Amino acid sequence: MILVDRPIWPAHGRHFAHLVSDESFEELHGFAARLGLPERAFHRDHYDLPDAWWDRAVAAGAQPVDSREIIRRLRASGLRRRKPRPEPEAVERSAAE
Repeated sequence: MILVDRPIWPAHGRHFAHLVSDESFEELHGFAARLGLPERAFHRDHYDLPDAWWDRAVAAGAQPVDSREIIRRLRASGLRRRKPRPEPEAVERSAAE
């Protein structure tokens, strides 16, 4: 199922929602392509969906949920891809600089 949270995330002078699938990345990429979202909008496990596109995504079948539900469903499906943490040496080096 394709899920979308509300466009509450500020960036680049506007707000964005997160568009995800709790079934597969193939489902997610196919849905995003049908909406016309560019590939550059994909980040690890979700697409950033501009606020102006939210109604279009819901009309196309995305299920509105809150942000906590997005994370819960991604984790349950095994599709959650967290941002890699920096290695301790890199953190120590940047703190020393």
